[in-house]
Amino acid sequence: MKDVAGLLGTKYPVLQGGMAWVAEYRLAAAVSNGGGLGIIGTGAADGDFVLDQARKTRGLTDKPFGVNIVMLSPFADDVVKACIEEKVPVVTTGAGNPGKYIEDLKAAGIVVIPVVPSAALAKRMERAGADAVIAEGGEAGGHIGDISTFCLVPQVADAVSIPVIAAGGIADGRGAAAAFVLGARGVQIGTRFLAAKECVISQAYKDRVIAAGDTDTVVTGRFTGHPVRVLRNKLTREILMKEKEEISFEEFEEMMSGTLRKAVVDGDADYGSMMAGQSAGLVKKEQSAAEIIEDIMSGIMEYYKG
Repeated sequence: MKDVAGLLGTKYPVLQGGMAWVAEYRLAAAVSNGGGLGIIGTGAADGDFVLDQARKTRGLTDKPFGVNIVMLSPFADDVVKACIEEKVPVVTTGAGNPGKYIEDLKAAGIVVIPVVPSAALAKRMERAGADAVIAEGGEAGGHIGDISTFCLVPQVADAVSIPVIAAGGIADGRGAAAAFVLGARGVQIGTRFLAAKECVISQAYKDRVIAAGDTDTVVTGRFTGHPVRVLRNKLTREILMKEKEEISFEEFEEMMSGTLRKAVVDGDADYGSMMAGQSAGLVKKEQSAAEIIEDIMSGIMEYYKG
C-alpha cells in the first residue's frame, strides 16, 4: 500500500479537514507549511472563489495543498474546472459520488481522494480510479455518516487496496496511532484546527471549542438525510425540540439558513451553527497549525516508543 505522505508530497500523513467557511487560504497554507496537507473548503462557493483562494495559498506556501469539493454544491462543475485550471495538487470530495469527475481530475495530474462513509462506497471509488479514500466516522464535525471511525476504518482498509485516511474523532497522537493500528495510512483532522492561530473563525467560536467537554456536541437534521454534528447551544435546543414535533424540511432549512456564517463571522455562540466533532473535548488551547501537527506527530512517536 502506498505511503500517504509520499502520495501527497507532504512531510507528514496529516490532512486538515476541508471545512466550509473555516478552511480558507491562510489556514491551508499554515498547515502545508507545517508539514501536513492544508485544504481549502469550498462549500457552496463558485469557481472564481477557488481560483482566488488557490492563488492566495500559493502566495503563502510552496508546499502541496488541496481543495475540498462538495458534490451537492450547484457549482461543483465550475469548482472542478477551476481546480484543473489552477493545477491544484490534491482534491478531496464529500457529500456525494465524484465518479464522473475523477478521470478529468487525474488527467490533469491531480490526486483525488473522496471522503466515504462506508466500505461499499470506498470500493466504488477505488474502481473509479481514486488515489486514496478518507474513511470518516460519525464522530466528526459537520455532515456525518452513521458508522463510528473505530468500526469504519478497519472495514474500509479490508475492502480496498488504495490508502485509507481515517477521519472523525482524531485530535491527538493517541487517536492517530489508533487509526494506524486499525489500518489507516494517514489521518484527516478538522476540529483541532478550529483552534489554530491561523484559523479565521470568530474568537467566540474558538473559545467554545476549547471549553467543550466530551458530551458538548449534538447531531441535528437526521431526518433530512444529511445530519450535522455541532456544539450545543440555544439554536440546537430549539431545533431538536422542533424535530420532536416533526418539523418540515422547509422549516428546518429556514432555521439553519445563514447559521454557519453567524458562528464563523459574527461570533454568535447562541444561534450560530458551530460545527465541531466529538474530539472537541480534547482541544485545550489555541496553537499554531505547525505546533498542532508537531504535537500530533510527537504523540504518535511516544505511542510507538511505549
